[in-house]
Amino acid sequence: MSTTDDSKKGHAINPAANQDGMAKGLTNYGDRGFSLFLRKAFIKGAGFTDKALDRPVIGITNTGSAYNPCHGNMPQLLEAVKRGVMMAGGLPMDFPTISIHESFSQPNSMFLRNLMSMDTEELLLAAPMDAVVLIGGCDKTVPAQLMGAASAGLPAVQLITGSMLTGSHRGERVGACTDCRRYWGKFRAEEIDAEEIAEVNGQLVASVGTCSVMGTASTMACIAEALGMTVPGGASPPAVTADRMRIAEQSGALAVEIARKRLGIDQILTAKAFENAMRVLLAIGGSTNGIVHLTAIAGRMGFEIDLKALDRMGRETPVLLDLKPSGIHYMEDFHAAGGMATLLRELKPLLHLDAMTVTGRTLGEEIEAAGPGFKQDVVRTASNPIYPQGGIAVLEGNLAPGGAIIKQSAAHPKLMEHEGRAVVFENLEDMANRIDSPDLDVTPDDILVLKHIGPKGAAMPEAGYMPIPKKLAVAGCKDIVRISDGRMSGTAFGTIVLHVTPESAIGGPLAYVQNGDRIRLSVANRELSLLISDEELARRAALKPVVIPTAQRGYRKLFLDSVTQADKGVDFDFLMPPATAGKIPNK
Repeated sequence: MSTTDDSKKGHAINPAANQDGMAKGLTNYGDRGFSLFLRKAFIKGAGFTDKALDRPVIGITNTGSAYNPCHGNMPQLLEAVKRGVMMAGGLPMDFPTISIHESFSQPNSMFLRNLMSMDTEELLLAAPMDAVVLIGGCDKTVPAQLMGAASAGLPAVQLITGSMLTGSHRGERVGACTDCRRYWGKFRAEEIDAEEIAEVNGQLVASVGTCSVMGTASTMACIAEALGMTVPGGASPPAVTADRMRIAEQSGALAVEIARKRLGIDQILTAKAFENAMRVLLAIGGSTNGIVHLTAIAGRMGFEIDLKALDRMGRETPVLLDLKPSGIHYMEDFHAAGGMATLLRELKPLLHLDAMTVTGRTLGEEIEAAGPGFKQDVVRTASNPIYPQGGIAVLEGNLAPGGAIIKQSAAHPKLMEHEGRAVVFENLEDMANRIDSPDLDVTPDDILVLKHIGPKGAAMPEAGYMPIPKKLAVAGCKDIVRISDGRMSGTAFGTIVLHVTPESAIGGPLAYVQNGDRIRLSVANRELSLLISDEELARRAALKPVVIPTAQRGYRKLFLDSVTQADKGVDFDFLMPPATAGKIPNK
């Protein structure tokens, strides 16, 4: 006989009495009483008592991996979350899910994002939990978790792993990965030697954590807080700080609170929340990937992001955050400046302050609770912005009938109104073979075009940040207009047009661009045009029938058969709800 006090009280196995906690989502053996009896027998084998099992059950996603240094603080985060759950009277249950790291994912991390979202969704539904703490950080993990949680519908709190610290190279402060690209550009241009590039390689990533600039990971951290899905202040604390551990503890306690309140994710991820997140994306000079991910998360809730309306929002939303690659600072500086509360306070006139957050309070209430702010130089005022418009502009034209985007805050001002000759690469292999050739016919006034790196073409890698051709880099060229149907890292910079839709692999106009064609880019007019007639474009299309990529088996087949275009979030068509809830922003 058990010697525990609670076991002597004779806890009844009555699944009908309580559909929460351990009685939630019972395996079906045709006898619910036996299902719960069996479940409790096995969990007690791990040493749990009835008293523990009677508490609200809080799931915690463990996305730690030896291949994921961005999540290298996972053991400490798990312990802090568990502590918060137990202090609040809940039962913490951590479980592993897929872990994706940007540099350790072949063919690329975008290929695996939807798989991680499915893994997250199905495990949230499979195991008994009243709420979940989603721990993610590296670029695709946070959107994958929010997508999966949105579909599962459970009360959820997003916990960000946090940014890495900055390093120092010969007296200069450096951090991944804007400085990675900057120094590699210097190396390609033969401005620094092999010894120095090896030296800086050991300083760019000074600790575990996500990139220390406003790359995709930091962008998604800020978006998660803007959506109301995190503990207030949860976006900015660096990974290895006590502040990050305290946020983790608070996340665990908050998960117990929302479990008891039954505060579902659908009450948080509303149209107003998504509009707030879009404002923040524009104001932080956020990663262009943020649009794709936000579109996918919204799509899981039945909302469609209106890119034209997003562009209109951008014209009235200045870039206020002075972080690389649009500015000069790093994430730890943003945290020291007050983090998201400082930014949101400045954005108040443009936000839906009545949007609900996971705390059960509105965004406006949380901004007021954060206090009046203090003097700092990382978040600018609306009257003194980093850039007068939002960081991202949406382009249209006969080269991108479904739209394309450019990160205007990180582009060269002189190239944003440009007409040039197309230098075309048919695919990644073609570019790799010819980009450094001294025989490449290219000048700084030309426009590089890379085809077949869209969702179906190559799982949309971050290859849109094409390297400056070696002959131009050595001659001192720092930027050139580049156009593709792929993505680029949020840490990247330059005059780069991305997400051209429809992509070339399914017969989009980009597929028919030829060497020597003239292309016009006008960011002011939001135009991207191939300067040939409609008749000539149709003639080329007729001569080059499209063969849409597919695969014989496995996840790659599922991906190629089901993935949507960039303007739909590059999600799988079967993962979106059958009915739409409307467009956002609704204006």
